[in-house]
Amino acid sequence: MRQSLREKIIKVCEQKIDKKGEGVGLSFYAFFANKNDDSEVLMEAATWWIQTHQLDHFEKALKVKEMVKSGL
Repeated sequence: MRQSLREKIIKVCEQKIDKKGEGVGLSFYAFFANKNDDSEVLMEAATWWIQTHQLDHFEKALKVKEMVKSGL
């Protein structure tokens, strides 16, 4: 996964955790605007989330943040 996407995922997860607590969940759509302005990066995130790690639609932000930070 490209570094810029990793940084964005970590930032969004941290914002969600700060706002709603460690139990907050999110989907990979949380990393994108409501309009599809970069389909290549969206597909990269979807592939990482769905195919590579077979994550549920909603996962704990803390779990996703730690996975990305550890390089999974």
